[in-house]
Amino acid sequence: MKIASFNVRRFGLAKVSDPDVLSILVKIVSQYDIILILEVVDLSGDSVKLFLKELNRVNTTHHYALQISSRLGRNRYKEQFLFLYRDDVVSLVDSYQYEDNQVNDMDAFAREPYILHFKPHNTVLKDVVLIPVHTKPSDSEKELDELYEVVLMVKDKWKTDNIMILGDFNADGAYVTHKEMKEIRIRSNKNFHWLIGDDMDTTANTSNDHTYDRIVVYGEDMLAAIVPNSAKPFNFHTEFDMTEEMALRVSDHYPVEVELRSAPPFWMAKSNQRCSNADTQQASVNTTVTGHKQNYNSLYPVNDRQLVLDVELF
Repeated sequence: MKIASFNVRRFGLAKVSDPDVLSILVKIVSQYDIILILEVVDLSGDSVKLFLKELNRVNTTHHYALQISSRLGRNRYKEQFLFLYRDDVVSLVDSYQYEDNQVNDMDAFAREPYILHFKPHNTVLKDVVLIPVHTKPSDSEKELDELYEVVLMVKDKWKTDNIMILGDFNADGAYVTHKEMKEIRIRSNKNFHWLIGDDMDTTANTSNDHTYDRIVVYGEDMLAAIVPNSAKPFNFHTEFDMTEEMALRVSDHYPVEVELRSAPPFWMAKSNQRCSNADTQQASVNTTVTGHKQNYNSLYPVNDRQLVLDVELF
């Protein structure tokens, strides 16, 4: 199951009324089972309806449904979080609009996360929670740090650790320094795994080289459910052989994507079999890596690179 986040820079009627742009957007979105669209700014909602209609016209095998937040923002400029998903691949269990109004707490979010709880039909996970992010650049550090509290709330509300944070973090360049990054709790806490490495360019403008868009997962089970090497930006500029001018008409960001396993990794399946044969009541599988903040691809090496697995049976 493939999941993505895509900042489509001012998604509205002007964008979907351009036949070339609309065609490319449909082509991009059609690759994913769930995709988060950021910067939906159309007050009327007509652009979303038009896009969904065209998406389902083109996709005859899978049907897409949508879930969209209210208009979010502190002033007249507001955005919506839009989720598009294949309803034959996942079921929507619940949704929750996070309320940033805790007693004695600051107003951290310019756009409070609109959180969805899904039940996948064919992955190793029984459920997955998606927390969307589009930070205000000047407040990126504060907003990203506050996501730690959002994760704690989700764990308590839905009794699950299968949590993914995804979106436009604006956590690169002049917005967040290396020192500030180290102080962000979802970065420093070892339970959070950043799948998009700091060296991956997620911007479509060739004059930039920034890692604004990210995917972060919580916990070892969630990390183990990720297909190795699947977390990456999707460079539609080169994949579709487009000019830079055409690419920027679509967006100044690339989607970031990741894939969930449909079956357990071999070492997890093997340990489960050993537990069964020994009538062991409980097993834990720990993946031993050095430095949780590394590029995800280095956590799950391939070919001749070493993968250290520590399987404890008790």
